[in-house]
Amino acid sequence: MGESTGGDRSSSPPRLTHTSDKHPKNTLTELNLLRRHRELCDVVLNVGGRKIFAHRVILSACSPYFRAMFTGELAESRQTEVTIRDIDELAMDLLIDFCYTSHIVVEESNVQMLLPAACLLQLTEIQDVCCEFLKTQLDATNCLGIRAFADTHSCRELLRVADKFTYHKFPEVMETEEYMLLPVAQLVDIIASDELNVRTEEQVFNAVMNWVKFNVADRRQHLASVLQHVRLPLLSPKFLVGTVGSDLLVRSDETCRDLVDEAKNYLLLPQERPLMQGPRTRPRKPSRRGEILFAVGGWCSGDAIASVEKFDPQTMEWKMVASMSKRRCGVGVAVLNDLLYAVGGHDGQSYLNSIERYDPQTDQWACDVAPTTSCRTSVGVAVLDNLLYAVGGQDGVQCLNHVERYDPKDNKWCKIAPMTTRRLGVGVAVLGGYLYAIGGSDGQSPLNTVERYDPRHNKWTLVSPMSTRRKHLGCAVFNNLIYAVGGRDDCMELSSAERYNPQTNTWSPIVAMSSRRSGVGLTVVNGQLYAVGGFDGTAYLKTIEFYDAEQNQWRLCGSMNYRRLGGGVGVMRYPQTENRIW
Repeated sequence: MGESTGGDRSSSPPRLTHTSDKHPKNTLTELNLLRRHRELCDVVLNVGGRKIFAHRVILSACSPYFRAMFTGELAESRQTEVTIRDIDELAMDLLIDFCYTSHIVVEESNVQMLLPAACLLQLTEIQDVCCEFLKTQLDATNCLGIRAFADTHSCRELLRVADKFTYHKFPEVMETEEYMLLPVAQLVDIIASDELNVRTEEQVFNAVMNWVKFNVADRRQHLASVLQHVRLPLLSPKFLVGTVGSDLLVRSDETCRDLVDEAKNYLLLPQERPLMQGPRTRPRKPSRRGEILFAVGGWCSGDAIASVEKFDPQTMEWKMVASMSKRRCGVGVAVLNDLLYAVGGHDGQSYLNSIERYDPQTDQWACDVAPTTSCRTSVGVAVLDNLLYAVGGQDGVQCLNHVERYDPKDNKWCKIAPMTTRRLGVGVAVLGGYLYAIGGSDGQSPLNTVERYDPRHNKWTLVSPMSTRRKHLGCAVFNNLIYAVGGRDDCMELSSAERYNPQTNTWSPIVAMSSRRSGVGLTVVNGQLYAVGGFDGTAYLKTIEFYDAEQNQWRLCGSMNYRRLGGGVGVMRYPQTENRIW
């Protein structure tokens, strides 16, 4: 027996680990029954004319407000009945119900009571739900009221969305009663915005004058301080002289007359305009909407991947879409005729010449596109004059200088003049009718050279080189300049970035990204420059960041579902609906 027992000690006893999915729900249900039957309740909340029976431990677990009340040195911690002031009794009832049931219905009739109550009790989840509901209710007649409500209760995201909505719908908003009742400070905030969506500055002037004349006696004193935010130099000469200059309220104020004279000088002296630049001469730039960023394929967790996901900058959400039929790393991606093309790449075992085409309307990939004449991975792909170009890459044997282009009408590829240099991991961009091939590697070392293709003469010509050698970089055209970011030089992954001005044929540095990124995707979505994924020398990245041109800095803005090195990026427009959440 002794020997047998000793032998048994070396083997583990049988075990069964169990975690119940039902337990949390059942426990909540029973706790709520105890509350409704007023059993084991140890506190009564007096709210308005209502008494609400509850358990301190449940309230403290759900609400930091109650936790501080019941576990600290406040008098309420020793009381069995507590009076709560400045909160709607129906809202409190709904929120206590939520604490016990995890269920709540937010609707138009209760949201204005629920949100302040949730703020008081520090129930952040309910605050967020209320804000999401109010986003869906935004229209031109209520956006200013919702904005004020969000400001009062420090709901930053709702405030941001209400502001964006107001700017975009300004021509409709300026006709509403809410607009006419705006305080002067908020009116100035709105009309000073670069994002104001107006066809002409005349609309802004008319909106200001309508607001002033709604209550002339009290508001004429504010005319000069408001009018300085109207971009009078951008008005037509006829409107400036015939309407603005002749308005009695404008003529009767010295500061307003000075603003009109400034605008006249700007219009009459075009040669002096470079010296007269300022906030009033800057054209407004309404936010563009409706563009969606797609991240396609790449390398993740030791293998090529076929997954594809899309990013909506308005909701800041990444969502998966249909995967490609093949895994593709080093894939070239471009958009042609509202369809997304994925060209070549490597599937983890073989170099590919096959191509897939994605239709966002059906969420399906088609494989009926003619293959390229050469297998290509680390290939650059771009669209010029409605033709799809595949530039450089490698075929498993050598680094390529071959270039070919695809005509979707014929479903055929044809070779064009080769580049002067072999390039894999090359960045490509289209600007001013030229196709640029930027950096990459010749198979031996990274390159800083740049050449451009003129389709009119079927010829490649060298232009100024970058200041840094880069392979597997990201390239995109932004504000008529070519941006080159990240990549890898001889030694390490890069965070540095630079941009090319074709007018001066020069490269100049810009601020570095927040992360080193080789194999990064770079693209412009709704007027913003985004860097997507890559490899920082240690880890594959799922983060993205955008370039804030005004502040000259890069800002992180969320993460993809998958880490992606050498994935492709493309941007497509989605059909708009009036009920879109801003």
